[in-house]
Amino acid sequence: MMQKSDLTDLEIETQDLKLRLARPSSAQATNVSPPEVAYVAPPPQVVPSASKTSVEEGVHIFKSPMVGTFYRKPSPDDPYFVSIGDKISNSSVLCIIEAMKVMNEIQSDKDGEIIEILVEDSVSVEYGQPLFKIRL
Repeated sequence: MMQKSDLTDLEIETQDLKLRLARPSSAQATNVSPPEVAYVAPPPQVVPSASKTSVEEGVHIFKSPMVGTFYRKPSPDDPYFVSIGDKISNSSVLCIIEAMKVMNEIQSDKDGEIIEILVEDSVSVEYGQPLFKIRL
């Protein structure tokens, strides 16, 4: 392909891969070396330690138990399961997470008051993603 297009050098670089292809010109020696391929390792992930993370006293972060689509109400015409300021008990339904076409009611694991909703309605959530802040 490089000969057909008269390319002598081609370099492609992505986040974790660097690829360089070069062909000798007619002035260079006929000894052809194999193309250079370099693997660039991704940068190390920095995980904050517990001492650096500020945890609010008396506040529980409720996290998603699964991957899926987050819904705050059972259907478009129904009211929200919970809103900011609502008092909830253990096993109160907080939301629905749709996973593989199944609507899963997600229940609270603590008694308390909803002080913040961290996710917008109808968005994808990941396992372990914070969804609600609950004052205990």
